[in-house]
Amino acid sequence: MRIGCVGIGNIGRHLAANLLAAGFDVTVHDLDRSACAALEAAGATWAASPAAVAASVDTVVTCLPSVKAITAVVAGESGLLEGFQPGATWIDMSTNDLHELQRLAGLLAERGVATLEAPVTGGAHNAESATITVLVGGDESVYQQHAAVFDAVGGRVFYMGELGKAAIIKVITNMLAFIHIAATAEAYMLAAKGGIDLRLAWEVIKASSGNSFIHETESTTILSGSYDIGFSLDLSCKDLGFAMQLGREFDVPLDIAATVEQLNIRARAAYGGAAGSPMVARLLETVCGTELRAPGFPATLEDYLATMPRAG
Repeated sequence: MRIGCVGIGNIGRHLAANLLAAGFDVTVHDLDRSACAALEAAGATWAASPAAVAASVDTVVTCLPSVKAITAVVAGESGLLEGFQPGATWIDMSTNDLHELQRLAGLLAERGVATLEAPVTGGAHNAESATITVLVGGDESVYQQHAAVFDAVGGRVFYMGELGKAAIIKVITNMLAFIHIAATAEAYMLAAKGGIDLRLAWEVIKASSGNSFIHETESTTILSGSYDIGFSLDLSCKDLGFAMQLGREFDVPLDIAATVEQLNIRARAAYGGAAGSPMVARLLETVCGTELRAPGFPATLEDYLATMPRAG
C-alpha cells in the first residue's frame, strides 16, 4: 500500500517515520519542506502539493493543526480532492470538527473516495515510539483494510463506529486533559501556600487517589518553569471550543470545561497563542504572587519522559 502523509508537525512526523519503518512506500508534503528533510533522507518521496500526494498513493494520512488547514488541504486549491482517484482513502488523524469532517467526507464520497477519522491521543513521545492511542471512525470494512497502517503508528487502536464517533471521544479526552492541568496548578498553589515542598507534593499526589497521567507527566513542566509540552494555547482553545460546541449540541452543561476554556482564553491573550497550554498555571502564579517551582525536573515534557521506561 502506498501512503501519503500531509502535515509533518509534532505528531505527523512521527506517524510518517513509523510508516516508513514498517515498510510502507511513503510520500510526504508540508507547507515547510524542511520539515520533511529527515523523512526524505529515510526514504520518503516529496510531493509539491496535497493533490500531487493524492495522485500518487492509495491512502493519504493528514495530521493538521486546525479545521481551516484541514479544509484547505482537502478541498482547497491543489487539494486532495483534485488528486484522488476512485477507490482511494483519506485518513484524518487530526483533531477535527465533527461536522466539517462529515462535510469533507461527503465531498470525497462523490469522487469514490472513502474516509476514516483516526485522531490520536497520548502525546508526541508516544507517537515517536508508535505506542500512541488511535481512535478510528468510519466504515468498518475500510478500517479493516487499513489495520496494518494503524498497527504501524499506534499502540492501542479503538474502533469507535461510524464516522464522527472518534471526533467526539477525542474532544472528550482533550477536555479532560486541560481540566486536569488547571486543577493540578490549583493543587500545587494550595500546597505552596501551605508551606509544603512542591517536589514532595508531586510525589505524594503521584502516590494518591488524586493522581492522573497529566499530573504525573505534564505538570512537571509547571514545576520546572518551562510550561513546554509541545502543545500550544491556540490548540487547547480550539479543542475546548469543540467541547463546548458538543455540549451545546447534546444539551450537556459543561460548567467545569467552560471555566477551563475561559482560563485558556485568558492565558492566550496574556502570553500568545504559541505559548504552551500549561501557561494557564502562570495566570494563577501571577494572581497569588508565587511561582510553582520544584528543583530537579527536566525543562520539557519530552526531557522528563526520556527518563521514564518506554511502553510497548
